[in-house]
Amino acid sequence: MLNIRVIPCLLLQDGRLVKTVKFKNPSYVGNPINAIKIYNEKEVDELIVLDITATSKNRNPSFELLSEIAEECFMPLTYGGGVRSMEDLQKLFTLGIEKVAINTYAIENPSLIKEAAISFGSQSIVVAVDVKKNIWGKYMVCSHGGQKPVNLSAIEHVQKMAEMGAGEIFLNSIDRDGTWNGYDLDLIRMISASVQIPVIACGGAGSVDDFGRAVKEGGASAVAAGSMVVYQGKDLGVLINFPNREKLEKVLT
Repeated sequence: MLNIRVIPCLLLQDGRLVKTVKFKNPSYVGNPINAIKIYNEKEVDELIVLDITATSKNRNPSFELLSEIAEECFMPLTYGGGVRSMEDLQKLFTLGIEKVAINTYAIENPSLIKEAAISFGSQSIVVAVDVKKNIWGKYMVCSHGGQKPVNLSAIEHVQKMAEMGAGEIFLNSIDRDGTWNGYDLDLIRMISASVQIPVIACGGAGSVDDFGRAVKEGGASAVAAGSMVVYQGKDLGVLINFPNREKLEKVLT
């Protein structure tokens, strides 16, 4: 196992596996169960699954599908999407999901993070933060799957979430999502320096070298990737994959 976690991030829409570009235009990738079977074979250390429309459609997590996913997944699993209550959290943990990522409801009801951290332990509570630059170049938080800008600075939000007991920050750059242009190192550096909890960088990975830069230059504790682990390459077809361990070790050690 690598000291630095490299985590595939899979997006669900209506039970299907999809991939977005800048949080828009989801393209069909395949069946989530089949993808997870491949990641099991490749001995991936950890997996993140996000339902990108549960919140915007005011829908609960798809517990039946998640039960199938958790049963098939041989690695620690983080799930996010449509999580609004302690009851949702309890159901998800009962299914065998190790960590739950909360995004919109962490903004709307920060006390849920505190209550969840006390009840289930900080290590199992991840706050997902979707960030986009506004026209003045300021990093702002967005909710509802990145669709609604919130008058909230990224630094203030993550600091409050850390105070509430979040165990990790899952930091996603909307501007870089699906672009293959590399992570937003300025954003990662800013957020990582502002909290004492691990920051998982996501959005824009196009090469293994990008992982190294996010960690060594940005200060990220872990990296997540979407396009890189579901496509053969930019503008190429679907191929569920994971980088070679030797290549990862070269850039992350």
